[in-house]
Amino acid sequence: MLELTNANWKKEVTESKIPVIVDFWASWCGPCMMMGPVFEKLAPSYAGKLNFAKASTEENRELAMEHEIRSIPCLIVFKGGKEADRLVGYKTEAVLKKEIDAVLAKI
Repeated sequence: MLELTNANWKKEVTESKIPVIVDFWASWCGPCMMMGPVFEKLAPSYAGKLNFAKASTEENRELAMEHEIRSIPCLIVFKGGKEADRLVGYKTEAVLKKEIDAVLAKI
C-alpha cells in the first residue's frame, strides 16, 4: 500500500493519470484500524482504474490540515489532483465498494 507524504504527494496524487483514493487515518483511531484491512482488500479490484494510498494524519499534519480533515477515517477521491468526493467514517467492504463505484461513475 502506497504511503503518502508531503514529499511524494505531488507525484502520486496531483500528477496521477488516474483517480486516487486516499485513506487519511491515525494509529490511535479504532475505526481507522477497522477500515484499513477493508480498504486494502478492495485495492486490487480497482487496479488500473483507481490508485489506493494511505496518509497518516499523525505523520503528515500539513496534508491533513490542507485537506481539512475533521473526522477520520476519511477517504478522499482525487481526480487531476482535485478532490472529487469524500467518504467519512467506517464502512463495510460491501458499502465501501458501492460508494467507490458511485464516485467513479460520476467522475
